[in-house]
Order: sequence, then C-alpha cells, then structure tokens
Amino acid sequence: MGRAIEPDMDETRDILTGLADPAQMRRTVWRWQSEWPGYAGNCPIHAMLITIGRIDTVNVAFGESTGDVALVEVAQRIRHFAADELESGVWLAARLNGGNFVLLAREECTRERWQWLAEALADAIAGPIANPEGGANLRLWPRLALMRAGENDDADSILDRLSEVAARTRHSAGSRIAWSSGAVAASKRSSHELEADLLAAIDGEEIEILFQPQYSLDTDEMIGAEALARWHHPQIGRMGAASLFQIAERADHTAHLSRHIAQRAMEQARDWPAHLRLSLNITPADLGADNFALDFARLSERVGFSLERVTLEIIEQVLLGDLDRVASVLDQLKLLDCRIALDDFGAGFCNFRYLKVLPLDCIKLDRSMVDGVAEDERDQAVFRAIMGMARALELKVLVEGVETAKQRDFCAAEGCEYYQGFLRAEPVAVTDFLALASA
Repeated sequence: MGRAIEPDMDETRDILTGLADPAQMRRTVWRWQSEWPGYAGNCPIHAMLITIGRIDTVNVAFGESTGDVALVEVAQRIRHFAADELESGVWLAARLNGGNFVLLAREECTRERWQWLAEALADAIAGPIANPEGGANLRLWPRLALMRAGENDDADSILDRLSEVAARTRHSAGSRIAWSSGAVAASKRSSHELEADLLAAIDGEEIEILFQPQYSLDTDEMIGAEALARWHHPQIGRMGAASLFQIAERADHTAHLSRHIAQRAMEQARDWPAHLRLSLNITPADLGADNFALDFARLSERVGFSLERVTLEIIEQVLLGDLDRVASVLDQLKLLDCRIALDDFGAGFCNFRYLKVLPLDCIKLDRSMVDGVAEDERDQAVFRAIMGMARALELKVLVEGVETAKQRDFCAAEGCEYYQGFLRAEPVAVTDFLALASA
C-alpha cells in the first residue's frame, strides 16, 4: 500500500476534503523536480485531472451540504485508491476547486497503465454514495484528463494542459478518459480480456495475499493482521484489491474472488501463533448470498482455521442496500463466533443507524482521522467525540494509517485499543509476517 508524500512545515490543505490545496500541489511538483537527480533524466510525473460534472446538479437538487458530503466521499475514494494502487508510494491528491481534483504520481509508468488506473479510479468514484438526507443514493460521473509531464512542464503548465483537455471533452459524448495530446489511449487489454485474465489468475493461484500487521496500543505487541490482495498483471502491472473487485464485478465473479482470497488467507494463517487474529474484507456479493454464513463456516472448517480467530470487515458500500438483511447475515456470523468490524469509519458520510442495527465489535478509524490529529485541535475534538461514542457502545477501536510516533501516542492516550500502519510495518508476505510475529 502506497503512502502520500511526507508533510512539510508549509503544508496547506483544502478545508472541506483535507486533500492538498492548489498551493501545496505547486510546491510539491517543484520539490519533486528540484530533488530529482539530473543524471536520471526527466522527473517522471504523471497527472490526472478528475472533474465531477454533476456536482452542481446535486447542489441544486439536494442542497450544498449534500454536495459537500459527496465531495468529501470522492476525496476519500481518490485517497484510498492512490494508497492502494500507486507502486512508488510517492503521490499527491489535491482539490483544485468545486468538483475538480488532481492526482499526481512520481513514478515510472507506462501510458497503458496510467490509462488503466484512470479507468479504475473513474469506476471507484462512480459507485453509489449514501444520501445524508435519505432517499436514493447519489451517483457522480467523472471525466478524467491525463498526461505525463514533459521536460519543460511545471505545476501551472500541467494544470493548463489538463484543463484544456477537460474543456474540450466536457460536452463530448465520447470516452470519459482523454490525454493531453488529444488522443485517447487504447489499453492493450480490453475489459473482456482483463476479466478472462483475472479468472485465469484465480485458477492459477496468482493472486498474492499480503498481511498488514496490527498491534496493541497498550503493549505494542502484535495482535493479528488484515489480509490484502494484490495481482501483478504481466502487462498492466500491480493491481490492488479495489481494482481486482471492479474487474470481478464486471464479470459477475465478485463472490468467487472474495471466496478465493478468504480461503488463501486462512490457509496461510493456519501456522500463525494461536493468539493472532485474521481480518478479512467482505463484499456486498458475499452478504447478498442466501447461505453465506453457512458456506463461510464450512470453508473455515475445511481449511482448518477457526472462526473464533476471524474478524470480518465491512465498508459503507456493503450497507447501502438492504440494511436489515445485512444485519441478519452478520447476526448469523456472530453466532459462529466471528467478530465484526466497521471499516473506514470517518471516511465520508456515515449513517449512525449502522451502529444501532449492526452487531459490531469494533470500528476501524480511517487514516484521515489521524492525519494531522497530533497538531490540530479540531481534529482532536472530533477524534475524542468518536472515542466517547465507541466507549458508550462498548466498541473496540482500531486506528488505520498510523505513520508517526506522535499519532500512536495520541491514539493510546485517548483510549484506542489497536492500530496498524507504516510506523510499525507495511503489508508483507506470509513468511515475513511470521518473522515479525516471532521477533
């Protein structure tokens, strides 16, 4: 999982979304280029401008507060996508104005891969967003302009070139992805070919399972790990779990992929010390199956990994359908001794009815909740309010994305139980995880 650029003393952010603002974007590009060694050639900066065309319609139809909720959710999806998919880990997401965002990456990247990443991000943004006023879910339709910075490009010329493409394609009925050259890149693999590639990768057990270690904030001892899926496509490169499931969804194989990941993760976790837990993500397709709880119990028995050691993590998209049905399935899983965690808490809109209806054991605070919390009093106030609610509901709290000792110490002082993040460990293969567990 990638990480954003390290903050500097002059870091400035967009007030609404918490992403970088245009001034920070300009400073970052200048810094990347000035620090890049001359002997290595041109600094490899790829950029995409994400334009949310229907945000004005949302503001008119539902009010600006609903539009703000939607923009915050879009920002979180961009942030999560970049952290999951960008291999170098050197990237920046910024909000320019209104519904305009930019994502920059400093890494070597083929034209085909940057095109594919844009398609995958567009799919992620276009997914349903819970309407805070109730009623039908919101859907936003992004258009993306892409480019690779040239030798003479700076931040302003990058924005100018991307804006020209966006203006040219705004009223076009053509592709939602366009390049600054005016051409639309053609991926070497069509959607149907990618779907076939994924099925072959599942059959050939080419989907890699990594484990993100989790630690106690009280003792700093390892308490388990979250399983993460990766796929190294021979032409496109590395894909994270979000992209894998987008491809699987188009082929109607989401449940198949989810089951495959769960089985391989439990098989690799069989040799862990008995006190370590395994966290698995479950999808809407999983919870939509009539016999999911029973089938999952059978899978656990067949693999030989006890459900008492499993935590199932759900995200808000899982809950946008029939909440009562989801609650019923989770109740069945609880009877089988699974623990249930609500993932990405604090990222975008959250319906507090979830906390009343669902049989939760834990909430996982999104990384945005600790980004800057050690220095910002308003962030601290929000964090403490969430902790008070969690204590009142007798929920454990795990914090994601802890990257500094200050963040860890603050979370410990506020009564959080667990954490994960680059401060202690990045996602690792099972052999490296076992070495960390025994250290």
